[in-house]
Amino acid sequence: MASEIRFGTDGWRGIIGWNFTFANVRRTAQALADYINENAPGEGKSPKIFVGFDRRFMSDLFAADIASIFRSNKLDVTLSDHPVTSPVASCLSLNKFWMSVMVTASHNPAQYNGIKIKIGGGAAAERVTKEVEELVDKSSILFLYGQKAEQKDLTDLYFKYVSSHVNMKKLKTFKGKVAVDYMFGASAGYMEKILSPKQVIALHPEHDPTFGGGQPEPVEKNLSELKKTVVAKKAALGVAFDGDGDRVALVDEKGTYLTPCVIAAVLCNYLIKHKKLKGKIVQTISMGYLLKRIARQHEMLFEEVGVGFKNVAELMALEDIAFGVEESGGFAWKGNLPDRDGLTVALAFLEIMAVTGKKASELCAEVAKEYGASFYQRRDVALLKPLDKEMFTDKIRRKLPKKINGRKVAELLTFDGLKILFDNDEWLLIRPSGTEPVLRIYAETAVKKDTQALLDFGEKLAMPHINK
Repeated sequence: MASEIRFGTDGWRGIIGWNFTFANVRRTAQALADYINENAPGEGKSPKIFVGFDRRFMSDLFAADIASIFRSNKLDVTLSDHPVTSPVASCLSLNKFWMSVMVTASHNPAQYNGIKIKIGGGAAAERVTKEVEELVDKSSILFLYGQKAEQKDLTDLYFKYVSSHVNMKKLKTFKGKVAVDYMFGASAGYMEKILSPKQVIALHPEHDPTFGGGQPEPVEKNLSELKKTVVAKKAALGVAFDGDGDRVALVDEKGTYLTPCVIAAVLCNYLIKHKKLKGKIVQTISMGYLLKRIARQHEMLFEEVGVGFKNVAELMALEDIAFGVEESGGFAWKGNLPDRDGLTVALAFLEIMAVTGKKASELCAEVAKEYGASFYQRRDVALLKPLDKEMFTDKIRRKLPKKINGRKVAELLTFDGLKILFDNDEWLLIRPSGTEPVLRIYAETAVKKDTQALLDFGEKLAMPHINK
């Protein structure tokens, strides 16, 4: 029986040679072609489609197959001539192409690959991916011999877009060095396109489909070398990009990892105060209380949505959203792409440092002084098999006491796992991942040991209901 094609919080993914195979990629490509032909606007004119790929094993070959099937279905398709980041694909879908299709598994281990769909500058809405899923195997795969797509390098369009959306004049006044861990990913060399190459201390820019035996995920446990490099080389900032360049992590000049909650607070606070940013602040349920407090202080609307930046992007397309963020290093704000873009976030942080003349640690300290300290952590527990999210959430909700570690439970959110809110905005979230067999447990308090104690409680609560 053919493998099921399902798009999770950030695309369809599978293990190369197991369920991410040429046969399944071709099934998906035909479903995409059918969707495009049924939904793209314009009478008698073929919509323009871009196909990109990252540095993963055989990504270029999978992408070439997708492009050939599109050509066979009479679509006007352009295939990238080299690996690119997902933000490049998003940018090209904003105005030059009706859709971009990106072959990538983002931050997942090297044995994975996947497909992302970009429309209107951001991730395709769930209604789009559901329709694509329903079209799989509805028609025979049309794969005609010799239907090769034209290959082009279109990254200059992306760099022009990025340069027009940051203050290049202020960035040129920044004279410090930046340590950048490219994690063997598709972002390699991107920072040097904006800053002087002499300012960039590049780690792992080489092409290695095994990602050095690690995982191209910019989370704290993977940033030891970057931290040491920042301190040893006296860099003003450390930056790490994931495998496809949409996620980013930052390290201050002391080698301290900055959580997504703190980065979001520094960016949003600056944009509101210095660029008069207005509108609603939206974040995924896995983010913390700093943005909630910023919204409260500035009398801005605030909303939490399910995990996956596509949920943020969908709101950005429908409502007046000032700032959107997810916990996996994805940030966006009004006037930029409605999608994650690691390079833009890193440059925006550098711009703030250049404008204010303050170090990264000083910017974070200011936010903590104004809105409160934040100690945010995530713990991952491996699963033997995926969990039914709704059933799991209901089971652990029924086991909750009225108080947890002396904190009174104020509110429960159950639309994506179980988020437990306490009276002082502190919280605990327990949810199965939508992209890999992992249970994620998050917590945020004002004191590190309290955050760790909440993580311990969450794991103890969940353990009887997993790996059975």
